[in-house]
Amino acid sequence: MTPPREGPRFVHRFERGAGPAGRHTLLLLHGTGGDESDLLPIGRMLLPGASLLSPRGQVLENGMPRFFRRLAEGVFDQADLRSRTDELADFVGWAVAAYGLPHDGVIAVGYSNGANIAASVLLRRPGVLGGAVLFRPMVPFEPDRPPDLAGVPVLVTGGRDDPICPPGETERLAGLLRRSGADVTVRWREAGHGLVREDVSDAARWLDAVLRDRSAPSPDRRG
Repeated sequence: MTPPREGPRFVHRFERGAGPAGRHTLLLLHGTGGDESDLLPIGRMLLPGASLLSPRGQVLENGMPRFFRRLAEGVFDQADLRSRTDELADFVGWAVAAYGLPHDGVIAVGYSNGANIAASVLLRRPGVLGGAVLFRPMVPFEPDRPPDLAGVPVLVTGGRDDPICPPGETERLAGLLRRSGADVTVRWREAGHGLVREDVSDAARWLDAVLRDRSAPSPDRRG
């Protein structure tokens, strides 16, 4: 494991993967109050052997790290979100070069605020992420026109009793991503905003299926 270090504007943790899963990188994006170590155990459970890249959010809200500012619960500072999204996307590009990672193998795994900025990267900077697992996300913003996310796999998980992110918000994000061409799967839990064991096990199965499909050989073409 590489010890904590400074990247371009982000304190982060990096663990290099090994074995077949090592060509994939999970970009771990914590929720409000988390840090760069918060989602490492979940990343190891989701895809054993994958490389793990986990930055710390740069915004402090009452001393708690976040990835972008908000004006109130569920009301995002759009100017700050735009600049922080670009910074995170640029950081991913830096890390791919610095650590020698396959550029098409970065899959975001975000929870709450981390899921929201992952969705923002998908919508604002298509091509940076090869997929995403979004735990308890909201719609970060609505683009003027849908980006090209053709075939990008995205798992969205919602809690039926989530007081912060109501089910309608989850469905709205899923619809926005589908209109952009993403291959969206929605999973529901009888839960609130916090993660439950089934969220992680379900996401692990989804990731395994997605990556098996990617690695399957293309059928022979015959003239």
